[in-house]
Amino acid sequence: MRISTPKPFFFEAGKRAVLLLHGFTGNSSDVRMLGRFLEKNGYTSLAPHYKGHGVPPEELLETGPQDWWKDVMQGYDRLKSEGYEEIAVAGLSLGGVFSLKLGYTVPVKGIVTMCSPMTMRTTDIMFEGVLKYAKEYKKYEGKSEQQIEEEVEAIRQTPMETLAELREFVYNVREHVDHVYTPLLVTQGKKDKVIDITSADHIYEQAESFEKKLNWYENSGHVITLGSEKEQLHEDILNFLESLDWNV
Repeated sequence: MRISTPKPFFFEAGKRAVLLLHGFTGNSSDVRMLGRFLEKNGYTSLAPHYKGHGVPPEELLETGPQDWWKDVMQGYDRLKSEGYEEIAVAGLSLGGVFSLKLGYTVPVKGIVTMCSPMTMRTTDIMFEGVLKYAKEYKKYEGKSEQQIEEEVEAIRQTPMETLAELREFVYNVREHVDHVYTPLLVTQGKKDKVIDITSADHIYEQAESFEKKLNWYENSGHVITLGSEKEQLHEDILNFLESLDWNV
């Protein structure tokens, strides 16, 4: 059975651009509604996929944070090559970690982090997340329970060596948050069970941004962009973007 998998998107609207970044084991569908909302309000948005994401989970095992960071930079460079001089960035979970790294690596207009971790669980717990993704993807493919079980078990026997690198990557960014001077909006769901929610406090407190704000969402879990308070999140992100000192 052929299935339609989520694709990266590029919604062109105004001259102000926003790079939208999904999380680990996620894909562009996590930020698509936000992209459409920004488009309606005159903002261009680009959401790339990281290598091994939005494809069969076996491909994810062969990739790591250096590959994904390369994809983030390619997204940024594509906006530049398309003539967008001023770029803000908003990222969900790991996408927010990448957003912070962009903030002290290249010029960005503003940064939005959404439920972004500054600590990582053990690689074993992280691998359970990979297995959960594998199971969901194979269900989506319409495979039988038995086939899913067998294929997920095969993945379980194939360790994902790059998970240790991913932890290291996150901790490295954590050490450099005080190099962020760009205007910053930190958003965090109070019901997030995936990460340590005090990460939001760390980002907010450590960033040297002169303009920064921390928003808590009482009824939101980890994938805040698809949760019950997404409309409020959209409005808050738009208000933040509107407050930036754009030249266009």
